[in-house]
Amino acid sequence: MTDTVAPKTTVSLTVDGRAVEAQSGELLITACERSGSFVPHFCYHPRMSPVGMCRQCIVEVEGPRGKALVVSCMTPVAEGQAVSTTSEPAKRAQEGVLELLLANHPLDCPVCDKGGECPLQDQAFSHGPGESRYVEEKRHYEKPIPISDLVFLDRERCILCDRCTRFAGEVAGDPLISFTSRGNNTQVMTFPDEPFSSYFSGNTVQICPVGALTSSAYRFKARPWDLDQVESTCTTCSVGCRTVIQSSRDELVRYQGVDIEAVNWGWLCDRGRFNFESVNSKNRVHTPLVRKDGALAEATWATALDAAGRILRTVLNDKGPDAVAIIGGARGSNEDAFAWSKLADALGITARDAQLGDGLPTEVFALPQATIAQTCASATIILLAPDIKEELPVLYLRLRDAAEKRTARIIEVSPRATGLSAYAWKSVRHDPGDQPRVMSELLATAEVAAQLSRGDVTVVMGRGNLAESAEFTLLATGAVLSAAPQTRVLPVVRRGNVRGAVTAGLAPRRADTDTNAILAAAAAGRVECLVLLGADPLSDVPDADLVRRAFASVKHVVAVDTFITDSSRHAEVVLPAAAYGEKVGTTTNCEGRVSDVAQKITTAGTARPDWMIAAELALELGIDLGVSSYDELHDSMVASVPAFAPIAQSNSVRHEGVVVEHPVSVRITASPRSAAPRLTHQFRLHVARVMYDRAVGTAESPSLAPLARESAVHLHSSDAVRLGVREGSDLRVAANGSAVVLPLVIDDAVARGVAFVPFHQHGSDVRQLIRHDVPVTDVVIEVV
Repeated sequence: MTDTVAPKTTVSLTVDGRAVEAQSGELLITACERSGSFVPHFCYHPRMSPVGMCRQCIVEVEGPRGKALVVSCMTPVAEGQAVSTTSEPAKRAQEGVLELLLANHPLDCPVCDKGGECPLQDQAFSHGPGESRYVEEKRHYEKPIPISDLVFLDRERCILCDRCTRFAGEVAGDPLISFTSRGNNTQVMTFPDEPFSSYFSGNTVQICPVGALTSSAYRFKARPWDLDQVESTCTTCSVGCRTVIQSSRDELVRYQGVDIEAVNWGWLCDRGRFNFESVNSKNRVHTPLVRKDGALAEATWATALDAAGRILRTVLNDKGPDAVAIIGGARGSNEDAFAWSKLADALGITARDAQLGDGLPTEVFALPQATIAQTCASATIILLAPDIKEELPVLYLRLRDAAEKRTARIIEVSPRATGLSAYAWKSVRHDPGDQPRVMSELLATAEVAAQLSRGDVTVVMGRGNLAESAEFTLLATGAVLSAAPQTRVLPVVRRGNVRGAVTAGLAPRRADTDTNAILAAAAAGRVECLVLLGADPLSDVPDADLVRRAFASVKHVVAVDTFITDSSRHAEVVLPAAAYGEKVGTTTNCEGRVSDVAQKITTAGTARPDWMIAAELALELGIDLGVSSYDELHDSMVASVPAFAPIAQSNSVRHEGVVVEHPVSVRITASPRSAAPRLTHQFRLHVARVMYDRAVGTAESPSLAPLARESAVHLHSSDAVRLGVREGSDLRVAANGSAVVLPLVIDDAVARGVAFVPFHQHGSDVRQLIRHDVPVTDVVIEVV
């Protein structure tokens, strides 16, 4: 019997005298750095294609034809290579490149934002010649140039590494920045009258190896050696990007992306990168507020907790626990939600919901689940979701990468073209409410059926339209699960910790205790006290009429928040909560990955973590939650909630975190059905969130606040012709006994017969037209 030897799949080489095994096709620069030999470089970035622009990564390689200097970021490994990163020829080449780069580079390190963390500065010391032979006048340009609202360009400092332009084109899909001119005059610039208006522009600042690109939010705020930092998880949306929080003088000054394979690959969206400014806002609630003589006035914690406890005791004693409801909790950590859930359990309060009538039923977390990485590795990705680029931007980057560079095919079913439509294998428009029928017809085609049989299938499932029932998305998902039973689901919700709050216990205990049902009960007088946990229903609940009636009828409101919002202005007691970066905890992203959030600065004023407020309010009510520290609370949560058992060890939630498993106990068995067709003179309303809106984190961040749009109604050009209207015309949009006046935007991304209005923008409030108990919203549009 002859033993068979498996074919060798690696390449053997030596790097600076050390034997190294590398994968076939691996670049020399990665093999060298993995073996412990640093290769100086500027243009190379592991998440982008190599271009060999800077030539700094030259190494000496000995092969069958002798020794040669090669660019290590463009040269793949080969069997038997002998690589030297420190030979005299390699060192002279590296010194020469640096001397050329510094020939026109200004020596302004003391006033440059990059000084102290600049690869050019560091490598000029470690690999440079020590002095320059150039004595001529350096090149000068006007500077700095604001190429967007968030990014400034200093062309004198640019070394033409191509990192920013490659990121914009390859990664973000927004090729709005490019090289112009030729030869010695080559420079990076935006196109005329077209700013660098990418949702991901801040990443170019982070990856720029010099100080050519700087951010308006960080310019001249601190020096790198003054910064203290800690790794954490972004909670701006539910993607859960890994980030570094940096502070100076006990103030947040910058967030930077951290590269983890499972989630964000080092990228951040601009909203998540720059909303640290809201934590520093002077409008934060610093001390408890208690209503006195009709106005909120500052009070001590003892007074405020006594007032809140008195309200709850009175309502519980007089009306029972069904008269108290809790809304919110997705802004905080898993431990915060667990503490409030324990308090609700002790008081018998069943009406609680971390979502605001704008999410998905919590049962979706019990469907067969996919992680972000599994989704991107699937052969077929079906989008039954909002515009991912607008609501979960870094997930958009991952899905775009899967479609552009891998074998995944995207099938998109939506009422409007989205950021991923250009990369979709099939992108189908539909009327809101008709998604199940369109999805079923697609699945019945031989082409789609063949595609589903080629490998893993994942449905990215989310609330794509706030003016229609979530039921239609569920039914469309059910149709996919029926056609391809092996399908997994990635449920996407916008708020950072919805999944964690639901898992920790802030979920409706009955079908009639979700946020819409709570508000309906409050409007009817059955709920007399609302406890708001970082929630602003008056701004965020889609059914504005319902929430206004609820707040007009409810007798008591207790708010736990970081800012005074439209809703907390109605409160009798406002308890100041610690914000992101001011408390420790864990958070759960949309895929069920639990990772830690870290404290970096002292809480504002006398603000406290949400869990501590719950524990002290419990004591005021004669209840002991059994916890006096964060560690005790975390251990209690892990012991009490089976889904959190994998995070018992504190180091498990660091860096990449850990995905918690949920039992697969739900199947969607209802037959697909669609809403009744609209009348020919009507339009079907599509309301969805966009990146920048009037959310508190955006509105309180000076760099982001100006980016929110004015409210407008978007119609297809053929519908505008039918109505006889032009761009900018004021239109009266009416439905369900209400009407708003909105300017027209002609937008061929919108399906014919559909009226799209962005959610929560400045100007007229489209929520006046939405009713939570009406499956779809048909509007009549007239010229004012």
